[in-house]
Amino acid sequence: MCYNGTVKKQLYTAPTLTCDQQEAATLIEEWYYHLNTQIFVLCGYAGTGKTFLVDYIVRKMGLVPGESAVFVAPTGKAASVLIRAGTPASTIHSLIYTREEDIEVNEDGEVISERFLRFVLKSSLPKEIELIVVDETSMVSDDLLHDLLSFGIKCLFCGDPAQLPPVYGTNSLMKTPVYTLKEIVRQAKDDPIVQMSEAVRAGKLLSYGRYGERAAVIPKNSLRPEERAALFLRADLVIVGTNRTRSRINREIRCARGIPEEQLLPIEGEKLICTLNDWSKPLDDAGSFHLVNGIVGTCSDVREGEDGLGMLDFQADFLDRPVKNLPFDAGVFSNGVYFHSYGAKACLLANGRLVHENNFGALRSAKVKREDTIARFEFAYAVTCHKAQGSEYDTVVVLDESRLFSDGREWLYTAITRAKNNLVILR
Repeated sequence: MCYNGTVKKQLYTAPTLTCDQQEAATLIEEWYYHLNTQIFVLCGYAGTGKTFLVDYIVRKMGLVPGESAVFVAPTGKAASVLIRAGTPASTIHSLIYTREEDIEVNEDGEVISERFLRFVLKSSLPKEIELIVVDETSMVSDDLLHDLLSFGIKCLFCGDPAQLPPVYGTNSLMKTPVYTLKEIVRQAKDDPIVQMSEAVRAGKLLSYGRYGERAAVIPKNSLRPEERAALFLRADLVIVGTNRTRSRINREIRCARGIPEEQLLPIEGEKLICTLNDWSKPLDDAGSFHLVNGIVGTCSDVREGEDGLGMLDFQADFLDRPVKNLPFDAGVFSNGVYFHSYGAKACLLANGRLVHENNFGALRSAKVKREDTIARFEFAYAVTCHKAQGSEYDTVVVLDESRLFSDGREWLYTAITRAKNNLVILR
């Protein structure tokens, strides 16, 4: 056993660390206090206690999470995982950028339309910030990394090198870690999900059967329809490979939930995922999270409008209240394709009608009360692995489509490690 009982700046009861974690902690302290390099990259595979170690070392060095040490992640979904664990966190974008809008106003100073939204790098960050901790680093592109490092603040990057790389751009950090945690912590040694992820990372084929009481690999055609429906209904998330499969499974799960096939639009309480970045729509009062691509939540008060539009309230699954009256593109639900272009506007008229910005007849005949970017949502009982990255769920079902991808091993590893307690793989 390795122990670390050093007290620095405040009284701190040190937990027992693995020798792997102890070595990493020593290197991080040495880097933070004595080295001029701005970056420390800590990699760690599933079950190595990476998140625990980072929280431990930050507090041991006398830093205060949310104040002198800020925790950020590349997506709101990934940041929510830290928040749920008790660590104040936000997105990288909300930390380093301000949002600026060009707008058109009339002679009375009233806003006629928003022209565009852009991100502007802040000139400085609060002086009390001594360390930036970046979680889920494998999802961070080099372009975003460049802007983050421009502030000159020390950055501790943490990530799993076996996960999928960014969908857009490249990530060079994970290729040059300072230290990689490899030793599975005692609590995780018997975890079947960790054991399965280790096997996949090592290039092994998972055999059919049960893995302890909480995980299994099942032939996808071995389940009776009622068994398959029950499995999907128990899942907090179903992970698939392709959008075609995602659409099919979402229809299947809606049917299993008793929703009539002719009910195309979402109904009260259905699970949706946002598929468009809209940084003009904050999800919380502090503006830490926005309605961006990959945010999952539930809808309520769904209303159908004109011009292929609808209106709904949306509550992200990591927040406690909804954002109300969001215009959304109903075309993808009714016809399988979006009706409106990316970034198009919807106009709420004074008489309560919701119309597209190009509906000149309606706009001439009524006063525009509000103009807003049209949101894009799709059903989220099943999502692709790339969309699930950065999140975690209690019970996960994976439709193993790893064979369809050149990075199939990373795909399956990422899918498996989204599950916290229960996992079923259908292959």
